[in-house]
Amino acid sequence: MSTEKFVYVTYIASTPAKVWAALQEGDLMRQYWKHEGVSEWTPGAKWELVADDGPRTVKHVGRVLETVPEKRLVLSWADPADVANPKRHTRVAIDIETVGAMVRIALTHDELTEEMSQRIRYGWPLVLSSLKSFLETGEPLDILGTGTACSAASSSAASSTKPSRAAA
Repeated sequence: MSTEKFVYVTYIASTPAKVWAALQEGDLMRQYWKHEGVSEWTPGAKWELVADDGPRTVKHVGRVLETVPEKRLVLSWADPADVANPKRHTRVAIDIETVGAMVRIALTHDELTEEMSQRIRYGWPLVLSSLKSFLETGEPLDILGTGTACSAASSSAASSTKPSRAAA
């Protein structure tokens, strides 16, 4: 295994519960990522990252290694072609922490192959920026470059994650 790792930290005006839901619930993931994570989300369970395209293409696979609700999610991560080759598996840890009225998300992707390292350095910042935009405004970013947002803002799931702006 490689000792190379990628770390990305961002702060989101949201709650740990909303971030946690957005990391695991397919209807929310599709809105800001155009993919969904399919799993039971328990340690040892399989997971798949499935594209929100016509054939529902499986993009990445792995296992849930650790889950602490609203605090930490750790996954093994591999291309579907590498599922039987543990030397090609990487690891993603997402740590969630309340900081005042914000949530700090620290994503660490380690045990990287050179190929995976090149791909994720571009991808993770896009995904997490879209997640931030989605949770703060209800509008995801156009991370796929399609000229349209990842989903319709009028979706009921998006509006349920939009923070209240009511006066205290």
